[in-house]
Amino acid sequence: MRRFLSDPSQAHYRRAWLLLLLFTIVLLGIGIGLRDPWPADEPRFALNALEMLRTGQFWFPHRGGELYPDKPPVFMWASALSIWLTGSVRWGFLIPTALAGIGTLLLTVDLCRRLYGRRIALMSGLALLSAFQFVLQAKTAQIDMMLTFCTTLATYGLLRHALLGPARIWWLAGWAAMGLGIITKGVGILPLTLLPAWLWMTYSGHSRGPITRITLKDAIQGIAAMLLCIAAWAVPMIVMSTWGDDPSLAAYRDNILFKQTGQRYADSWTHLEPWYYYLVSVLPWAWMPLILAFPWALPAWWRRLRRSDPRFLLPLSSIVLIVIFFSLSPGKRGVYMLPTLPLLVLAMAPLLPGLVTRKRLHWLGFGLLTLLGGLLLAAGVLGAAGLPALAKVAERHAVSPWAWWIVIGTIAAGLLALRPRRGLWALTIWLVVFWVSWSTWGYALQDHARSPRGMMAQVRSITGAGAWLAMPDFDEEFLLQSRQPSIQFGDRTPASAQFRRAFAWLQQDRSRWMFAMKRQAKDYDCINRDQIHDMGIQNGDDWWLIPATAVGRCQGDADAATIFVAPTTLPDDTGSAPSV
Repeated sequence: MRRFLSDPSQAHYRRAWLLLLLFTIVLLGIGIGLRDPWPADEPRFALNALEMLRTGQFWFPHRGGELYPDKPPVFMWASALSIWLTGSVRWGFLIPTALAGIGTLLLTVDLCRRLYGRRIALMSGLALLSAFQFVLQAKTAQIDMMLTFCTTLATYGLLRHALLGPARIWWLAGWAAMGLGIITKGVGILPLTLLPAWLWMTYSGHSRGPITRITLKDAIQGIAAMLLCIAAWAVPMIVMSTWGDDPSLAAYRDNILFKQTGQRYADSWTHLEPWYYYLVSVLPWAWMPLILAFPWALPAWWRRLRRSDPRFLLPLSSIVLIVIFFSLSPGKRGVYMLPTLPLLVLAMAPLLPGLVTRKRLHWLGFGLLTLLGGLLLAAGVLGAAGLPALAKVAERHAVSPWAWWIVIGTIAAGLLALRPRRGLWALTIWLVVFWVSWSTWGYALQDHARSPRGMMAQVRSITGAGAWLAMPDFDEEFLLQSRQPSIQFGDRTPASAQFRRAFAWLQQDRSRWMFAMKRQAKDYDCINRDQIHDMGIQNGDDWWLIPATAVGRCQGDADAATIFVAPTTLPDDTGSAPSV
């Protein structure tokens, strides 16, 4: 460890950098191909990608045969490409986020090397890999990790110009990356939070370190680079939707340009949380274990901010403004904080050599390891012993993780033998064990419960492969795993109207079937309970398979139904993508 903390030579640095890269690839890549897309978001984006491949319509994403205007298409393009290259949904859907995580780490390490040297660069990479939310999102097929890569690339470009410049190429690359971030997930402008402190330091003369001045020409060129990147997607989309003959495309255009941006931020209709949500409920775990160092980092940051060191002021001010920006919106999700992690590592990087020698920080790491390992070990033992509360939860979610928890809890107990003075290293080793076991043993335990692959195969065996299946108020994971022709009735249509349409559709052909949640279908007296197939629990809900012959006369409107033949029919259990 002492040798690692000493400043490595160029040759030693290259070897260490390659080892770090290999370790990152293994840690973030392990588990790819071992599970299906899990709700809430992963099946939706997999459906988007599959429908792009099926229809060849890449400019306007669809889900279940309907336009999907909630997000721009870049992440869906990446998912479609990886699924097409691998020929498999299971192998392809996680690749874009893993690559985005690797790219984010490489950008962070390289910028730290240029600012602070080789030793700190290597430590910054390990610090980012230790962050719980970073690894979690790199193993989750959501847009936010790709957004974080875009915002980190933009931050890299802007800070290379600000602190190591002038570097006009990187300045323009940073703005172009913001444009790419915007067409990935609207808030790609987050790196603009670097500008207030940057402008203040350059025009007030308070900077004690070198910092490049932003000129009007720079601003115009940067904005132009960003707009050109956005226009590469937006202009064709606007032209096709405005002058095409499909009115639904115009609705898509207005929704994605206005409702999903300004209206979603200012007047969100989902995930409503109080203003302090991130401070209380997200950052304490998302920034773990880096947040353990705050008692020492905060005074050190304050001293450097008083010296007006731009290497600290720019990333720290950006973190504060990003947290404020998202806290002001009524709609909040924990993943929105992911782009702050590379900035936090940039601000903490030069403090790392001193922090890892702090005995009390090692004590905190030791305490966290004791807490996490103790909770998992106790829960595993009590669950295996049949504690009623835990047994009820296991039955509800069809998962019994007791052996897994006992093993990783026991490993934590064994690492405590390293004693408190090596608490950070013990915690780091345990986190690696946790993520490896999560991506293998944990996936195997959870996949049957979080993916309805087995249930939909059972549905096909009952109905026959060619039977049409209605899915009122559908969940994406069931449509994704459907192995037969499927129909849905309008995602944004009220559930009651969808069921009325489904009943009318079933009565048109008595060979048809309906797959629905028990808690919704049980309210309709026109269903003959004697003919229902109870499919059991999936994703926390009981499911019924209902033949058309079990449905009596119910008022409905089949003319308004949306017909969709599922493009995700899987011919076997390999997770193969449909041929395109």
